[in-house]
Amino acid sequence: MCCRPGYERVVKLLLERENVDPNHEDKDGLTPLWLAATIGHEGVVKLLLERENVDPNRPDANDRTPLGCAATIGHEGVVKLLLERENVDPNRPDVDDQTPLHQAAARGHEGVVKLLLERESVHPNRPDKNNRTPLGRAAAKGHERFVKQLLERENIDPNHQDKDGQTPLWLATACGHEGVIKLLLEREDVDLNRPDANGLTPLGCAAAFGHEGGVKLLLERENVDQIVRVWMTTKHHSGGLLSQDMKEWPNGCWNGKYRPQSS
Repeated sequence: MCCRPGYERVVKLLLERENVDPNHEDKDGLTPLWLAATIGHEGVVKLLLERENVDPNRPDANDRTPLGCAATIGHEGVVKLLLERENVDPNRPDVDDQTPLHQAAARGHEGVVKLLLERESVHPNRPDKNNRTPLGRAAAKGHERFVKQLLERENIDPNHQDKDGQTPLWLATACGHEGVIKLLLEREDVDLNRPDANGLTPLGCAAAFGHEGGVKLLLERENVDQIVRVWMTTKHHSGGLLSQDMKEWPNGCWNGKYRPQSS
């Protein structure tokens, strides 16, 4: 209760007592810091973090830490305060193996992503339970600014494949995010022809969904696999990208198997 707006003075008075437990969990396993961070009460968060015995990494029942919750919701000021603590773990995953960077990148919190990437200890390639990295999530959502920020990290892996074998480029082409495609294609180490688990390349994926802009961008690269074009000529979609009925495709692509997954 004391972590709600307006209770900052009460929190300060309570913390002056030596016998107060700043890490006490309620029936839901939530600590005062978790509650204040989730609500976005910067003043209370600051007061709690002044206590050396406050655990900044104590999670809730779903393994969501105060930093993870603040990053998910987009409380930039709270994220900044938490990252100032040396013992905060910026890579601790939740029950879905998603780190604070995963959450911020997927939800478009630009300031939070920037703060997290300023920490050298932040792992930009850590995958979630679907083996998808923060770059993959940002690419699938079409968050160009965050993709750009992530690609500026020297240790980023632009070709990491998720559980379905889909790379950030594959996901961007599947969802038709041309701005993200352009950013990825600026990297010389991006593999244009890396297929997913079912053998469909980024070019094939763009053609399958009728994303003409994506097809054009990929075909501008000399090292794109030209063999794909043998069965991707003339009519199917309005853009005239496919020659075959999608029902004839291998692995049942036509029945929704290749529907873009942006989550």
